[in-house]
Amino acid sequence: MEEPQPGPSPLRKMILVSSMAAGIQFGWALQLSLLTPYVQTLGVPHAWASFIWLCGPISGLLVQPIVGYSSDRCQSRFGRRRPFILAGSLAVAIAVFLIGYAADIGHAAGDNLTQKTRPRAVAIFVIGFWILDVANNMLQGPCRAFLGDLAAGDEKKTKAANAFFSFFMAVGNILGYAAGSYDGLHRLFPFTETEACNVFCANLKSCFFFAIVLLVVLTTLVLITVKETPYTPKAEKETEDAEKTHFSCFCGELCLAFKGLKRPMWMLMLVTAVNWIAWFPYFLFDTDWMGREVYGGDVGQKAYDSGVHAGSLGLMLNAVVLAVMSLAIEPLGRVVGGIKWLWGIVNILLAICLGMTVLITKIAEHERLLNPALVGNPSLGIKVGSMVFFSVLGIPLAITFSVPFALASIYSSTSGAGQGNN
Repeated sequence: MEEPQPGPSPLRKMILVSSMAAGIQFGWALQLSLLTPYVQTLGVPHAWASFIWLCGPISGLLVQPIVGYSSDRCQSRFGRRRPFILAGSLAVAIAVFLIGYAADIGHAAGDNLTQKTRPRAVAIFVIGFWILDVANNMLQGPCRAFLGDLAAGDEKKTKAANAFFSFFMAVGNILGYAAGSYDGLHRLFPFTETEACNVFCANLKSCFFFAIVLLVVLTTLVLITVKETPYTPKAEKETEDAEKTHFSCFCGELCLAFKGLKRPMWMLMLVTAVNWIAWFPYFLFDTDWMGREVYGGDVGQKAYDSGVHAGSLGLMLNAVVLAVMSLAIEPLGRVVGGIKWLWGIVNILLAICLGMTVLITKIAEHERLLNPALVGNPSLGIKVGSMVFFSVLGIPLAITFSVPFALASIYSSTSGAGQGNN
């Protein structure tokens, strides 16, 4: 179905497209580190905060296949991937504006600031949050597919492109978490602090301003400098098949696609699904865990805010390790006997690290019980242990962001489907 490139594109073009990951991940890092604490300041109970995050897997389940399906068949004169990249970037800008200004818009719409829960602000936040997740999925898929198109089935360049994508994701994470860990960023934009928006909220707004600028600059560079050949069906039969798909059920096509998958692809999807079951609780509650369990605070207290900022610092260290590790994937894969073996080893490391959260929590609770003065300022051992936890998790995260996508591209190429193949 797909029209192949005449040959692999220069690596510099793949690096430029991969750099989009930095812009995407800058906003995603802010979302992961600050939005769970922020939504609780708007009055959403801790137990309900995770339900807002359901939009991530739901939008991934629905949006990515639809965007991928539409992108593969897009006959725009601008190419198959670039229109979706542009639309996704604009949607991200709209979403982060709604999230950052949710408190102000809610107050203007009638929220009472003396009440714990601000329903209008929460509604605006949720709308922006869902748009952001949909937009991220609109960007990730076409960017990855663009790399596959540029690699044109070359296995070595496919692996290199995914490694660079993972590297730039780490760069975006470092910048995003660094911005999130600094509590004085709002001083650059004094207008961000308002009656409805406290210092924490003002910092979030300021961080999102930088996120918009970074993403717009990178998107503009990619759209201007990396050209696409517009897709046109090669043969009459293919044209007829393409026309028929417009009248066929998308779900039916999806079922047929699943039916045609080979065993290696099924195993890859199964392991990836189990892998993300482990990752999502970490992404949702990492900084919240630091504020509540490690630093012993509640939302709105100084101890909790200190824990959130410490968690953002830990996530920045995590991103540094991720960046270094993403460039070492291929050599390490050769050392352990292949990237599949490497993926298996780091999944065991992931399980051990997540189990360590229980130990860190229990020790921190015990120390606070013996010495209440440690609330908001845990012992050096706890601080170091939590930073080591975040740092070591950067190793399996780098593999998760690279290896499954590279394997999927390779498996789809060898089976006669996927990016860059007929």
